[in-house]
Amino acid sequence: MATITTSMVLLRWPLLSAVLMFLASTLNIQFRKSDLAGLAVISTLLGLGAACWFATGLLGITMVDVATIWSNMKVVMVEAMSHTPPDWPMVIT
Repeated sequence: MATITTSMVLLRWPLLSAVLMFLASTLNIQFRKSDLAGLAVISTLLGLGAACWFATGLLGITMVDVATIWSNMKVVMVEAMSHTPPDWPMVIT
């Protein structure tokens, strides 16, 4: 039974992430009304995480793709910084 439930949840991830975004938004509103700023920040971060999960799933981006993009950005930044002059940035006093 647990296997069937898990597979249905995993197959319906867009619905699950949309529900998570809605719950995070609702909780954020309730926490802000109750002056619970810390919990409001946590619910905001959970909502952002669910939104990113939703968007990357729709675009077909996997964690392997994210790691590849991050390593390429690192290579490009190191290459760009190797071409900067040694006294850069200059501070004029």
